[in-house]
Amino acid sequence: MAESRRFVLGVDLDGVCADFYGGLRPIAAEWLGKELKDLPEGVSYELPEWGLEPFGGYEQLHRFAVTERNFFETLQPIPGCPAALRYLSTQNIRIRIITHRLFIKHFHKEAVRQTVAWLDSHDIPYWDLCFMKDKAAVGADLYIEDAPHNVEALRAANLPTIVFTNSTNVDVAPPKAGSWAEVVDQVLTAREAWMAAGGDRKGVEGT
Repeated sequence: MAESRRFVLGVDLDGVCADFYGGLRPIAAEWLGKELKDLPEGVSYELPEWGLEPFGGYEQLHRFAVTERNFFETLQPIPGCPAALRYLSTQNIRIRIITHRLFIKHFHKEAVRQTVAWLDSHDIPYWDLCFMKDKAAVGADLYIEDAPHNVEALRAANLPTIVFTNSTNVDVAPPKAGSWAEVVDQVLTAREAWMAAGGDRKGVEGT
């Protein structure tokens, strides 16, 4: 008898699992030579509020953070995230981590190493770890994402997407979740609808 296909949850990392903006803010203050209080916590995408352009822009800050401050390895998890993903994994949901952390050349090895170390150190379960820009190409039954342009692209491809709310996506349409408790409820509801529609009988997924 063929094995039932598992529901695949596509999970973004930065701003969804990891406190990206909270972790980057003190590093940015150091890099810019500013007081932490001078960098607003409420930011929009690409961080124009921090005044990065005269200092080389976001890419230069990102390179410094990852290569000199182990940024991806030292980020704090979003509250409730690790436990929520551990719980969802026990509910026969396949966790597929999808991140675009390799968008700057020449230090991919370090970015990947820090990412895997961070996931392991917080005991976050996952079956797949995908480093890619086109998240729709990965294939998931439901996505959790915070970046407005990624949400737009996923929804344009008719892929169900939950927006994990922060200051960068206040204008993005629901469904939204402001906490991982809300994420869990929405994921389980979506999985039930998927099963009722016969999603678990539409082929076997490899492991």
